[in-house]
Amino acid sequence: MYTQIDLDGPAGTLRVSGHGLPTVELVRAPGTAPDAHTPIGTRKAALLALSADGEPATIRPARGRLLRSSYRVDARVAGVRYRLMPCSHVDSRLSRDGRVLGTLESAGDGRVDADWAPGADLTPLDHALGTALAAAFGTGASPWWETVGDIVGELIP
Repeated sequence: MYTQIDLDGPAGTLRVSGHGLPTVELVRAPGTAPDAHTPIGTRKAALLALSADGEPATIRPARGRLLRSSYRVDARVAGVRYRLMPCSHVDSRLSRDGRVLGTLESAGDGRVDADWAPGADLTPLDHALGTALAAAFGTGASPWWETVGDIVGELIP
């Protein structure tokens, strides 16, 4: 399925569309300075507006700190709960109402590779929203022990 991803991190806009897909848009509040670590420019929910097929949706990215789970992104679209959660250094797992739909990979450069789970009963909204979340926030994260080791290594001369 062809997916068009239009990401402008400095402007804080993302649009995912394609034949047979609902359009998903994520916009950072105008006039806010982007952070350097998040493709859409922020992980602050109050500064983000999400819509799917023109209807408002909610988004709650976690803060992105020490634990992999702190890089999760939760969204609710038309009463359906979605979660994108890192599961390796480069991949994140997308779930809908707790059911795994597949893994996605994005380095934050506006490209997303997906490996959809066989028999996942994937909908066009699942595809578009998962792609948007991966493109907006990137995927993957280091495990906590590796992050702590890096911090300790930086402190030792």
